[in-house]
Amino acid sequence: MANPGTPGNVQAPAMNNTSMTRMLITMLVIMAVSMITVQFRMEIGGALDVVFGVLAFKDHPMISIMLVCTIAILITTVIRSFMQDPLKTARNQQIQSDFNRELRQARIENNLFKMKKLEEMQPQMMEASMQQSSEMMKVMPFTMVIFIPIIAWAWYFVNTGTVDDPGAYFSPTDRPIIELPWCGNVDLTGSVFLSMPLWLILYMMVTLPIGQVENRLIRLYLLKKELKRLDAEAQRAEIE
Repeated sequence: MANPGTPGNVQAPAMNNTSMTRMLITMLVIMAVSMITVQFRMEIGGALDVVFGVLAFKDHPMISIMLVCTIAILITTVIRSFMQDPLKTARNQQIQSDFNRELRQARIENNLFKMKKLEEMQPQMMEASMQQSSEMMKVMPFTMVIFIPIIAWAWYFVNTGTVDDPGAYFSPTDRPIIELPWCGNVDLTGSVFLSMPLWLILYMMVTLPIGQVENRLIRLYLLKKELKRLDAEAQRAEIE
């Protein structure tokens, strides 16, 4: 007989047709935008060069990529904060984390009564987690429609083209070279892992933490705003 609370006894609640359809549509939109962007990245990048050309520092190409991608992260983070409730998301994540910690502790202590109670709560926790994932998927197409074309401009910027048809900023004889502390001079257009260009890998290493900082700053701002609102309501209730 299996212990209560073990994964074998837990059945995830079935996702309703609406959630599945929404997630499927979201994935199709993201795939379509990605395919169109890859297919026409030079044309899209050239069109966006009218805006981002001021950030094209040919002598410091990595700075240009970091700046434009940081702008993309900032815009998409702001969009998510308007379309979702960051405080609600943080609250649900904390509840899920506390629940998982209590469940692990109950299993370590072999507390059958506590595991049974937590097992009864687990379907609701999984349903809340899937609902949160569904809400994130609902926002993703709007952020990707902005983010992916901006990445196309970075691709356009570092493109070297050919001898007969060089890129807008670089050419096969004038490549985007930067110096890294651990390996010296490298070509940003070179592939390192799974055919991913070096500039994209360096971008993820440097700018993804920036996105986390931006997200936390927005949460902090909204939290302070919510606390002020609750304080004002408490003071108004005391007066009444």
